[in-house]
Amino acid sequence: MEPMRLDGQVAVVTGAGRGLGNAYARLLAERGAKVVVNRIRPGTEAQRPSPRKPWK
Repeated sequence: MEPMRLDGQVAVVTGAGRGLGNAYARLLAERGAKVVVNRIRPGTEAQRPSPRKPWK
């Protein structure tokens, strides 16, 4: 059985900085979804936009 493809879909994943959120974000991207991730981290990093990074 082929894995479900998500081409043309958009997924929003909160808590994608580590753990299950990170694993799900990567899986969704591998299956073709455009993924918007969120990670809360105190400090200046949370105040500036992150550059777009490709999933590997």
